[in-house]
Amino acid sequence: MTRPPMPDHRADRVAFWRHVLMFRRDILSAQPAKLYRAKMAEMRLPFLHSVMVNTPDLVRLVLQERAGDFPKSGRVAEGLRPLLGKSVFVTNGATWARQRRMIDPAFEGGRLRDTFPAMWDATQAMAARLTQGWAEVEALTSHAAADVIFRTLFSVPIEDATASEVYQSFRAHQRAAPILNLAAIVPLPRWVPRPMPRAARLTAKRIRALITGMTEARAVAIAAGTAPDDLATKIMTTSDPDTGAVFETDEMVDQVAIFFLAGHETSASALAWALYLIATHPDWQDRLAAEAQALAPHLDGPAPDFGILRQFPLIRDTFREALRLYPPVPMMVREAAKPESFRNRPIAPGAQVIVSPWHMGRNETIWPDPHAFRPERWQEDESRARARDGYIPFSAGPRVCPGAGFAMAEGVLMLARILAQWRLRADPARVPVPQAHMTVRARDGIWLEFALRDTQGAA
Repeated sequence: MTRPPMPDHRADRVAFWRHVLMFRRDILSAQPAKLYRAKMAEMRLPFLHSVMVNTPDLVRLVLQERAGDFPKSGRVAEGLRPLLGKSVFVTNGATWARQRRMIDPAFEGGRLRDTFPAMWDATQAMAARLTQGWAEVEALTSHAAADVIFRTLFSVPIEDATASEVYQSFRAHQRAAPILNLAAIVPLPRWVPRPMPRAARLTAKRIRALITGMTEARAVAIAAGTAPDDLATKIMTTSDPDTGAVFETDEMVDQVAIFFLAGHETSASALAWALYLIATHPDWQDRLAAEAQALAPHLDGPAPDFGILRQFPLIRDTFREALRLYPPVPMMVREAAKPESFRNRPIAPGAQVIVSPWHMGRNETIWPDPHAFRPERWQEDESRARARDGYIPFSAGPRVCPGAGFAMAEGVLMLARILAQWRLRADPARVPVPQAHMTVRARDGIWLEFALRDTQGAA
C-alpha cells in the first residue's frame, strides 16, 4: 500500500515568517484583503496552532461569554514579563480577579471627574509647547500622554526629574522591544534564555527601578498621611474586599508599569492617528474647530469643569472613528484552556486564539466603507448598533480596559484644545505607514503642519 506523502511545512514556515516581517513593516500591506471579510483564519505549523476569530459571535464567545476558558496567552506574556512582571495585563485566574477588584475602584464613578483638573493642566502644558510649522506629532502626543499619566497617577508633571527619566526610558523600550519574539511563538522550556533584545531588557530594568523608587516614596507619604489624593494613592490604599490585603510594593510596581504603558503608549498612538485623519479632511476639520471654540474662554482663563466634554460630540465621534481605523493594540492573543470547536474545526488546548481589533474595526461584513474615515457614521443608530459587534479598541467583557473612560476623556479634551487654536495640514508626499510595535505607530512618524487660527476658528 502506498503511504500518503508526509506534509511539507516548509512553504508554510516561509509564508509565516514573511507575514511576521511584513506585519512589523506595514500592517495594512501585510493583511490579505480576504482577512477583512473572512469569518476565521487558521494557521497550523509544527510548533504553532493559531486561529483568528473574525465574527461577532466568536469574538463574544472568547472575550465575554466564556472568557475564563480563553485566558491571556502565556506565550505573549513571556515577551512582556521583564517590564510588566505579574501585572493585571498578563495575569489570569484568581490573581487577575484579585488585582481587578483592587484596581477598578480607582476608575469608577467620580474618580474620572476628580482627575480632570490634572488632565487639563497637562493639556495646557501641551498647548504651550506647540509652535507654528511642521512637527512630528507622535513625539508630541507621546510627551502629552505621558504628562497626563504622571499628573493623574503621581501628581507630578513630566518635567519632574524621575518622571522625565521614566518617559525617556519608555521611549527607548518601545523602540527596542519587538512586537513578536520567539518566546511568543515557540513554547520554550523555562531554562532556555528568553530572546529579548539586550537593549529592551536594560530599559525594562531601568523603568522598573525608577517606578520602584516612586512607589516606595508614595508608601512613606501614605503612612505619614501626606500623600496626595491621586490614582496611585487610591490604588495603593484600596484593599481587596475578600481578604483585606493591599498591594505590596513589588506588585504595585507591576501595576504602575502597565498603567504607564496602557495609558501612555495607547493614548499617544490614538491621538496621533486622529490628528492625521483630521488633517487630511479639511472640511470636517473646520466643523470640529467650530465645535472646539467652546474652550475659547478657558484658553487663557479659568479651567473648565468636567462637563465641558459634553460640548464636543463631533470630536468624540472623530476620536471613536480613529480608534476604529487605527486601534492602538491591533491584536489580542488568548489561549484555549480546553478542547474547542470553532466553525466545525477542532481547536486543541494551548492553541493561540487571536481577536483582532484591527480586523474587526475594518470588517467588510460589519461596516459600510470599512476603510474610509467617516466619523459621521457614529451619528447613525445603525452604526452604534454595529459597534456592539465590531468595535473593540478597549477589548470587551471582564478584561475590558478599566481606563477606557479615562482614555476617551483625554483624547477628546486634547483634540478640542488643539483644534480650538490650530489648523492642521498633512503633507501628501509623506503618507504615514502604520507599523505594529508595542502599539500601532507610523514607520517614519506622522508629520503635520500647524497654523494658528483666529478666535472664530478660521485660518
